[in-house]
Amino acid sequence: MLKKISIFLEMIKFKLTVFALPFAFMGAWLGADGVPELAIFLWVILAMVGARTCAMGFNRIVDVKFDGDNPRTAERALPAGAIKMVEAWAFIIVFGLLFFYACYNLNILTMQIAPLALALTLFYSYTKRFTWLCHVVLGVALGFSPLGGFVAVTGSLEQYPWVLSLAVLCWVTGFDIVYGCLDAAFDRTVGLNSMPARFGRKRAFRIAQVLHVLAFSLFALTGYFCQLHIYYYIGVGLAGSALLYQHYIVDPDDLSKIQVSFFTMNGVISVSLFGATWLALLFK
Repeated sequence: MLKKISIFLEMIKFKLTVFALPFAFMGAWLGADGVPELAIFLWVILAMVGARTCAMGFNRIVDVKFDGDNPRTAERALPAGAIKMVEAWAFIIVFGLLFFYACYNLNILTMQIAPLALALTLFYSYTKRFTWLCHVVLGVALGFSPLGGFVAVTGSLEQYPWVLSLAVLCWVTGFDIVYGCLDAAFDRTVGLNSMPARFGRKRAFRIAQVLHVLAFSLFALTGYFCQLHIYYYIGVGLAGSALLYQHYIVDPDDLSKIQVSFFTMNGVISVSLFGATWLALLFK
């Protein structure tokens, strides 16, 4: 069982939870105007882990046929037979229940928002079948992260900085477009939709660059609207540098360093912004 759990967590890239979790913390810290209560903090962690794991597991199940046909993903656990389909379903049901249980232990509004948030992340898995706007759907889904953290603390949408969710939306959409370049040729062959498949790598990269400029601007505006200390803008500067570096080391004709761009730099962005938010609220 431990081996199966290990394989499943690797299959869904569990470590990439670091992309969304700091933004949920960011929302929680802004809602509490500082450090939230320990119990709320722990329930937010469990909710985020449950939602993200359930959604990624579902994505692997839905895409198992395409993953098996794609040379880049053929060795993933489901198409390779390392995990049975019934085992994968069991895991995503358990983590889905964990998500709802965590939301139940927070407040009524969090529980009311929970079905929409999870449904959107599950729906994303089907979007490549009919629209090249699939990346935007993922961006909207992850834009719920800071919103969820804020509502978990306040139980209300009042005074939530919506510009923060818009920033996350643009950031996620942009990096998902870049990552989608890896499968552009395969997607066109099998009839799947994505911006790289629809517009080509070069145009897709330009779209991603525009989105990341918008994301940087919106992250900066978040500090303005929330009246955060100057320390917050240090984090925004680090995030901007990481975004710039992403587009410096990866281009449409050379995707060899996309793993560094996708995994390392995006982790730097989310952690830097949360850390800067914490520091800014500490000195507010």
